[in-house]
Amino acid sequence: IADTELTIERMTQDGTELASYLAKHFRKKKIILMGGSWGSYLGVHMAKSRPDLFHAYIGVGQMVNYNENESSSYRKILALAHAANDAKTIATITALGPPPWKNPRNFGILRRATRTYEAKATIPAPKSWWIPSPDYATPAAQADYEAGEEYSYLQFVGLAGDGMLSRVDLPKLGLEFDLPVFMIQGAEDIVTTHEVAKKYYDSISAPKKEYVLLDRTGHDPNEAMIDAEYKVLKSLAIRK
Repeated sequence: IADTELTIERMTQDGTELASYLAKHFRKKKIILMGGSWGSYLGVHMAKSRPDLFHAYIGVGQMVNYNENESSSYRKILALAHAANDAKTIATITALGPPPWKNPRNFGILRRATRTYEAKATIPAPKSWWIPSPDYATPAAQADYEAGEEYSYLQFVGLAGDGMLSRVDLPKLGLEFDLPVFMIQGAEDIVTTHEVAKKYYDSISAPKKEYVLLDRTGHDPNEAMIDAEYKVLKSLAIRK
């Protein structure tokens, strides 16, 4: 794989190699794997690739399938905008047309709208969570961040909507898991909607599985989401 090419295969390989290193470093046979948003897509690839490395997989804001996720997000934001008589958002989102899209800007336009509407229905995270460390507030650090963000966004979305996001399709990997699976989902998540996540959850088989739906919680983390993650992690630690 070319050094400049970012692929799910490379990320899966890197992830499982890191997991193997961590298990050896902490003198454990297995560790717990948790991924949120894009990390939930990568997490399933890792869990399917090397189930022997992990006690369990925890998906937060679980991605499932590009067409299903984006279409559900598109429909839900339009429904909310119509209910609020929000002519500006209706016009902006309608102008995109339904996904899939070839314009890489469309994903960002939809994401801004989802953040606005999630904020109306969720309990926000404490502001202190988003105060950057002084180490990352320097001009050099900011320039590095912006360069990395631009590179990853283009790899993620693609110049013609043909990036890694367009190939997300977890059911294609198979619906049988060889390790326990937990999913934690915000009821107000408009990015990876709980309807799509629950449909996927219901379709999979695993030695144990559990679905946690959180009120007043969206795609981005808040205290309720962190508490739910901690409870699942603690329950797994007790069982080991």
